Amino acid sequence: MVQKQDSGDLIRVRNLKTYFPIRTGLFGRVIGYIKAVDGVSFSIPAGKTLGLVGESGCGKTTVGRTILRLTRATAGRFYFDGQDVFTCSGSQMRRFRPDMQLIFQDPYGSLNPRMTIANIVGESLTTHGRASVRQRHERVNMLLEMVGLSPDHANRYPHEFSGGQRQRIGIARALALEPRFIVCDEPVSALDVSIQSQIVNLLQDLQDKMGLTYLFIAHDLAVIEHICDMVAVMYLGRIVEYSRRDQLYTHPRHPYTQALMSAIPQPDPWRRSKRIILGGEVPSPSNPPAGCPFHPRCPHAEKRCCQEEQELIQKSGPSEHLVACWKAESL
Repeated sequence: MVQKQDSGDLIRVRNLKTYFPIRTGLFGRVIGYIKAVDGVSFSIPAGKTLGLVGESGCGKTTVGRTILRLTRATAGRFYFDGQDVFTCSGSQMRRFRPDMQLIFQDPYGSLNPRMTIANIVGESLTTHGRASVRQRHERVNMLLEMVGLSPDHANRYPHEFSGGQRQRIGIARALALEPRFIVCDEPVSALDVSIQSQIVNLLQDLQDKMGLTYLFIAHDLAVIEHICDMVAVMYLGRIVEYSRRDQLYTHPRHPYTQALMSAIPQPDPWRRSKRIILGGEVPSPSNPPAGCPFHPRCPHAEKRCCQEEQELIQKSGPSEHLVACWKAESL
């Protein structure tokens, strides 16, 4: 089931599929496909944050890169403020690019070591003809102050900064063109725990001040709980549960989500729940199982789960809680 369209939705993704061909032989004959993203749909209202969570390799980052057209989509639609981005020509995309930006996961590899911070942050302003030399200098200084850095840092190089500071530089670069939508691709996973909260709080402050809309990709459920309004749980290229944050964390319905929730560390020993240990390995996206993709590891699987694929539909409860599980009512 596709989430209902709302006039306040800035982002709408419909049945997105991204397959990568598997080639062999001298002539690169295609013998199969890796189904990295296999029919994903979601919406994000303007000014809100959707968390996309799941194990490594489930397709989270591919979703983000595909909707920004950094990776070619195999099928599906992506609407930005009502405009189908996948049908845009090159010149049309150039007009959309400033509104859609990306914060990378790796603060060490995403910054050019041969460029000064001023050039890294201000490069897009020059590329899109948004500022004169003087205006660019003023804009870069303002952006550095917005992310908690000093304008005196503008003439330094990336190797002179810590991981947290480099990620702040990456955020400043993403904000340079005053975007409306930002894909945050695990922006804190490479940082120390003490720094993670600072970056998350910074992103929230910037969202409040600038009205930003985020797709926040992460595997850390504690971070997702802190920053997101809605959460989509991915497994093997598909969304298996979609809900408001509070509802998901208090009443997870899908067995995979329940297993993820049981792994969250709890400092209070009285609140600790029993760990759910999943058996087996994640199936290969080049040969996903029939029926429910989670059934080979699901402790509640039955014959129907192995044969029929359950769509993401609303079960009893809140209208915005969607689950792809036949047995969600009884779990």
